[in-house]
Formats: sequence, structure tokens, C-alpha cells
Amino acid sequence: MRRREFITVLGGAVAWPLAVRAQQAGAPRQVGMLIDYAESDAAAQSLVVAFRDELAKLGWVEGRDLRIELRWSAGNADRIGTLAKELVDLRPDAILARGTPETRALCQETQTIPIVFALVTDPITSGFTTSLAHPDRNATGFALYEHSMGGKWLGILKEIAPSTANVGLLFNPTTAPPLEFFLPSIRAAASSYNVQVSAARVYAKAEIEGVIAGLAHDPGGGLIVMPDSFNVTNRDLIIALAIRYRVPAISDTRF
Repeated sequence: MRRREFITVLGGAVAWPLAVRAQQAGAPRQVGMLIDYAESDAAAQSLVVAFRDELAKLGWVEGRDLRIELRWSAGNADRIGTLAKELVDLRPDAILARGTPETRALCQETQTIPIVFALVTDPITSGFTTSLAHPDRNATGFALYEHSMGGKWLGILKEIAPSTANVGLLFNPTTAPPLEFFLPSIRAAASSYNVQVSAARVYAKAEIEGVIAGLAHDPGGGLIVMPDSFNVTNRDLIIALAIRYRVPAISDTRF
């Protein structure tokens, strides 16, 4: 699938195959969306509103010539596969995937339906395509990160909290992109700043407080909230706990 076959709608929205515009006068087209937020999340709803508005500007009006099927994974690894299968079984004309686990689940379910991904860490290593410039499968989209960003996060954390000496990398292995993508730059920065870095794995919401409390008890404890739909879903709790325990923290995205 060639990138030019899509009209790009930025800001977490979807892209739409140009080829279907010639068929707009026919039956309503169907777009699936698998989003890593919870449905109740105000930020996620604003993205969906922006998506609908941009499609309307392009002449695609929901309820007239377009149907949108929304699924919300809320960073729940047990639901992502089920939701991906539900969408693929509907045989939509295209699917928007927001997040690495969501994209992976959809690619496992279909090799024919066009998939546009957003907020994916490493689409090539993940197997979604073999080339960003010339996608050769049914998936294309945006690679949000690059390897050196991990070291930048640690550098900024050290800048805002110079006494930081022991940093935990908070993530859920079942929903986060591979930690190895960021580790080389994080370790290089840690060596430069004389900081100890450790993986802080959590599998459930109830485990978050124990990680942050543990960092608070260590001299110079700090936190990097890694890219992860689980962390996004639980961001209010993470912020509240970091404040309560006075642990300096940095995230890959604005919470």
C-alpha cells in the first residue's frame, strides 16, 4: 500500500484511501477505529471529534455516506485482541489503529484491510511494514518515536531534579512497546549522568503505588513514565502518586 493512497488527517486521526472517493455516491463506507484510550477519556473524545470534523471537511459525513465503528481498548491487553477481531469481522473499508499493541492485533487479524496506525514506536521492528518510505503491506502510518528520545527524557529529568540518582522506567510489558527500543539511549545517558536505571514493570493498576512509593524511599528516586497505553489510561493516578510521594517524574507525552 502506497502512502500517497491516503489523505492524512493529523493529530491522532485517520487517513482515508483516495480510491473510495470515486465510490462515495454508493453505499456508506465503514471505518473501524481501535483506540488505546478509555471511552470515558476526554482527551480521546476530542481526538474522535477532530477526526469526524476533518472527514466532514473532505465530504465524508457520518450517517450519510460514512459509518464509524469505534472500539476502546483502555490499555487492557486482554481486550485488544478481541476488539481487533470484532472490527476485522465487520469488514470495514479501512481501520485506524492508535497504539502499538492495537496495530499488532489488527495486523494479525487481516492482511488485506487497509490499516493506518498512529503512535506506534517502531513499525518496522514490530513487523507492520518493511519500509516507512514505501510501505509494502496493508499498514501505513506514523512512527512517533526514535531511539534517542529515551536518553532525552532522562536528561530532562536530571535537569529538573539534579539530585536524581535512581530512576524507574514505569511500563506494563503486556501493553507497552518493547523497552529495548529506548534502552540503549537511556543507558548511555544514565552512564553520563551517573544515574542508576531499572525497569519498573507493572501488570495492574494496584501495583503502581508500590513502584512509586519504593522510588520515594530510595535516595534520589525518579520516574520515567514510558510510552504505554496502560500508563495513559492510569495517568491521573500516576500523577497523583508522584505528587503524594514527591517523586520527580517525566512522561513521553503531556498528561
